[in-house]
Amino acid sequence: MKFAAIDIGSNAIRLLIEESVIKSKKDFYFKKIALTRVPLRLGKDVFVNGFVGDNTISKLVKSFKAFQLLMDINEVNHYRACATSAMREASNSEFICKLLLEETGINLEIISGKEEARLIFSNFHSSSLDSNFNYVFIDVGGGSTELSLINKGVKIASKSFKIGSVRQLSGNDILNVKEEMKLWLNEHSLKNKKITAIGTGGSINKLYNLSQHNLQAPLAFESLNQTLEIVKSYSYEERIRLLKLKPDRADVIVPSGEIYKLVMETTKSKKIIVPKFGLSDGIIYNLFLEKEYF
Repeated sequence: MKFAAIDIGSNAIRLLIEESVIKSKKDFYFKKIALTRVPLRLGKDVFVNGFVGDNTISKLVKSFKAFQLLMDINEVNHYRACATSAMREASNSEFICKLLLEETGINLEIISGKEEARLIFSNFHSSSLDSNFNYVFIDVGGGSTELSLINKGVKIASKSFKIGSVRQLSGNDILNVKEEMKLWLNEHSLKNKKITAIGTGGSINKLYNLSQHNLQAPLAFESLNQTLEIVKSYSYEERIRLLKLKPDRADVIVPSGEIYKLVMETTKSKKIIVPKFGLSDGIIYNLFLEKEYF
């Protein structure tokens, strides 16, 4: 059976199409068919003006029409479309959802930060992480950061914070949010216990690829810091030309990286695992459980 996830973030929008392969009730996986990413930065409008502008809405409608065609061509059985931080705060979000439904037939849900964190955390099932250890899940998006604390495979606390890469570029005051994040982590973290970070999001994936490490090995905090300092030393144009970053990644990679650093420093995490899954994967996994599994 084929599933699709549409993720409307603050920095980009994505369509992920996967097919489920079931060997048994405990042995199943997802085969990626297509991933389409459009660098449509809704947060640039919303975090400055409070609404999504007409030009961005027009591009969003065109993107959804393309997504609808791609799902049709690939014979998708079930899909779910979710919007996060930027659309949560946009004053014209209800109008946009109605327009997209009328123009494309796709129902866009604006999900809460709590639901976003739940979907991201649900990916824990498919990873090879040791459930006997303690982890802090960090997902940094364009407009928000979702944190989850895991004790021996069980989520004990989670929270969404209004801090993200695009929000910082837009000049929003985030110092208070950083302090709030540190206070929350200190209150809920497991005292005197070793915590390993797990990072999801485009920027940590890119920092991981740029760093020196063994294949699939966790990234040490020192390596993350060194890589971030190297990226900082390049201009925006040099990051695109020499580091081969996409234009919409080159300007957000540093503010995103600083958030991962902040969480790791606060929780005293010495390494970060980068499993390369995110909201889209969580959407598909939950659709699978609802529609097909058992």
